[in-house]
Amino acid sequence: MVYKLLMFLSWVSCRTPYSWLLAAGKGLGILYYKLIKKQRNLAIKQMRESLKISQEEAEKLVRESFINMGRNFFEVLYMPALNKDNFKKHIEIDHLERMEAALAEKHGVVVLTGHVGNWEWLSAAFTMNDMPVSAIAKQQPNMDYTNALNDLRATINVEIFSRGTSELLAAAKALKKGRILGFLADQDAGPGGAFIEFLGKTASTPMGAAVFAKKFNSPILPAFILRQPDGHHKVVIGEVLRYEDTGDSDKDLFNLTYKMTKILEKIIIENPTQWLWFQKRWNTAPEQQVHKHHIVKSEVTDNE
Repeated sequence: MVYKLLMFLSWVSCRTPYSWLLAAGKGLGILYYKLIKKQRNLAIKQMRESLKISQEEAEKLVRESFINMGRNFFEVLYMPALNKDNFKKHIEIDHLERMEAALAEKHGVVVLTGHVGNWEWLSAAFTMNDMPVSAIAKQQPNMDYTNALNDLRATINVEIFSRGTSELLAAAKALKKGRILGFLADQDAGPGGAFIEFLGKTASTPMGAAVFAKKFNSPILPAFILRQPDGHHKVVIGEVLRYEDTGDSDKDLFNLTYKMTKILEKIIIENPTQWLWFQKRWNTAPEQQVHKHHIVKSEVTDNE
């Protein structure tokens, strides 16, 4: 039932003027902000702690982040309407040549990103430029929603691997084929992650991007999609990062993960309304870490 409803809403959204979708998304976001007290309060609390701002300012910024999320919802439903003729009206790309150069190395490309802007549309920015994209997707609590989301992703030619299956093997094959592989690096990684300070608090950080870059000699490109004041999007592609082998793989993987974490942190601080502040990012306490060689402080400095 949920699947059919979402696909019907998608059909309607694809036949609705884009400006109307943005307006509907704003309304949905405001409604969500007012009704979902638990997530709203968590977002405000975590934003205040991280950015050291007042309650009033945090409430204003979190409200804007909920509006962005509401717009994301309708834009995901709108994805089947995206094509090579119209996507440039919605998405501007800064430094696409960096992705072209990275793909030309033929070792695949590890994309460092997070739940910033409309991250689902980040893939479209590349596939609409005839670049092959694969992604590892987290299953949603409702399988109907998961299936609908994956079918909508398929309309922009994204290859999806679901977590909990043989996603690591599939992701490895994607890089071997020279594809772009996206990693959402802003989720709690549990006891096995690298414990790194993120937005003012120590967080368990996923190391998958660094591990894959090491294993397949793949370049890493930071790429984030940021909503502009007019509601449209700008994709920002950063400078290439690489795994540097000093002979100590534990330290090298940690230091690369540290560098990537600081890039993501900087994007969020500069664009606080674009991130999902109610994520349970700091769920795993440092004392729960499994690998004791993952230290909190790194030899890498923020200026590197």
